[in-house]
Amino acid sequence: MKIGMLVAVEMDAVFKKYGDTLTRIEKPGYDIYHYTIDGADIYALSSGAGEIAAAAGTQLLISEFQVDAIVNFGVVGGLTPEMGVTRTCVVEKVVHYDFDTSPIDHCEVGRYLDYPDIYIPATPELIEKALKAEPGLKKVICASGDKFIADPAKKQELHEQFHADICEMEAAAIVLTCNRNQVPCLLLKTVSDSIHGGADEFSQALQETAQICLKITEKIIREGL
Repeated sequence: MKIGMLVAVEMDAVFKKYGDTLTRIEKPGYDIYHYTIDGADIYALSSGAGEIAAAAGTQLLISEFQVDAIVNFGVVGGLTPEMGVTRTCVVEKVVHYDFDTSPIDHCEVGRYLDYPDIYIPATPELIEKALKAEPGLKKVICASGDKFIADPAKKQELHEQFHADICEMEAAAIVLTCNRNQVPCLLLKTVSDSIHGGADEFSQALQETAQICLKITEKIIREGL
């Protein structure tokens, strides 16, 4: 099995865990790192932050390596009191909250017209496999857009408007790209900044939370993604 692992800014966790076992593959605009987990070939790519970068990186993994699935792990902001720092979850569906064609399409903010509502689903079969391997995961709605959300009031607004549990900057691009290529995707996220936290909390917790998320991701892969 070939798995594309797309990360935004958490690649140091991969370097720290796998070190000298990584093989570097150069592609225009990106370095990809290959390693294996129980016979599965992992192609890890750090896209950088944001939807455009994540979409490009996801498509490269699909087109160049013909991966069987895309796995994204990363750190996120919590939008509810339950989503405290180091809480790990699995994304059930995503809303691209800063996508808005409502003036011309007369639809809801965040709605892509090829979906029945504002939510873009990840792959249910992979979500169930993840929950079987790690029953403590919580299924969540992710609000995704090209903004780092530090303001507690804005976090509360995202939760109230979209019923989202977490927020980050890449998930919409990853899920949309995978769905359009008919490639399964799994998104695992660990909270690095709580509803009342911001950039400082994120910076302090980034390395620890990324390592937690990668450890759970590896367990799920080993148990039969």
